[in-house]
Amino acid sequence: MGIIIKGEIERVNGKELSYIEFVDRYMEKNKPVVITGLMDHWRAHSDWVTLHSQPNFQFFSTHFGASKVQEYPEYVAYETPRFFCDDWLNLYLDNFKIHIDSDTQQPNEEICCSDYRFVYIGVKGSWTPLHADVFRSYSWSSNVCGKKKWLFLDPSQCHLIFDRNMKNCVYNIFDEVSNSKFPGFSKAIWLECTQDAGEIIFVPSGWYHQVHNLEDTISINHNWFNAYNLSWVWNLLVRDYNEAKDYIEDIKDICDDFEGLCQRNLAANTGMNFYDFFTFMSYFTLANLVLLRYINRRYGSATGSSSTIAQHLSMNLGCLRKTASEMKHVRALEGNHNCVVDITKAFEDRRFSKLFMHVGRTYAMVHEQSHLASDFESSTMSDLMDFNNSKSYTSQIYTPEDLIQFIDNVVAEEEPSVLRVT
Repeated sequence: MGIIIKGEIERVNGKELSYIEFVDRYMEKNKPVVITGLMDHWRAHSDWVTLHSQPNFQFFSTHFGASKVQEYPEYVAYETPRFFCDDWLNLYLDNFKIHIDSDTQQPNEEICCSDYRFVYIGVKGSWTPLHADVFRSYSWSSNVCGKKKWLFLDPSQCHLIFDRNMKNCVYNIFDEVSNSKFPGFSKAIWLECTQDAGEIIFVPSGWYHQVHNLEDTISINHNWFNAYNLSWVWNLLVRDYNEAKDYIEDIKDICDDFEGLCQRNLAANTGMNFYDFFTFMSYFTLANLVLLRYINRRYGSATGSSSTIAQHLSMNLGCLRKTASEMKHVRALEGNHNCVVDITKAFEDRRFSKLFMHVGRTYAMVHEQSHLASDFESSTMSDLMDFNNSKSYTSQIYTPEDLIQFIDNVVAEEEPSVLRVT
């Protein structure tokens, strides 16, 4: 059975694309794109590739041959393109562990699960089965050398690649797929793309894809999410939670902590659970609120150079609030008696200070306002303390309802026409 291919992925020159254009045309619309012209200056481009455009295995063997998983802070192989720098997932993991419950920690988690940034090496003829990315995150994949063939399926058609029970997905779209087992598969319409060396593919949330290495290939890949696809992450967690719960429903009456077991299974299977995700959201809410409040108080109506950053932060908070609203009726979080974020302690935590500074630096960079980056950093501690000393904000966040109220209270204290959540 052949597949139906009706289209290719758009290509753009990254040097001629602004950050706002990328957001408007691709990220916000959840649309894939191939971006060219951004990798020529990467050290990986010269170190990892031979003069004959083949993987330089001798270089890897010499420099990294004795390693398992290790950071090399002095060796900078590449630079994340600014289109992909608004990366909440890896920024969070640079400062915090994903799991707040010690029962869900993996051994040596700081080594084996430190982030979602990878280098892949694949020989000619190797391939990746049909899948959607972890957390339903965005991903970007840069070909340092070699050539790949990608097949993409729009999220609106993803039901066509599952069996009648919506449990199992087609493994290889080029196999003889059973029409009786996967009755919708023959109707799926695919987009095709050949990715050459020096090109980067942006893979949006929920797009199933299958990838074939047409040559020996090295690629650098990040999975990431931010405000624009936060709802994709939450929806996946809810779906996987319901599945995990259904699998063990028969032991509910004899289990001392059935909900805790469901959450531990969710963390093990999906990578995080409801508590992990809510903690993540709470820290980013705090960072975005402090930055937005700082811009308002420092620059008044946030016009001119600071206005685009203020609008971005406002949009972030709107998405965080919307997602928290979707979470507030979840029973597992409704009666949470453990403080997720103690705001006073957060301001005293160097990890949060680093997160806050990196968020500010990121938005100053992507919006080309470098002078604001140093402004954020030089004023960080004093502004954090100013925020913390305010008596109108709750000092502890337990539930999604607390988080919503926290956002609303901060916004209400500021001039409504200036500081608003969209």
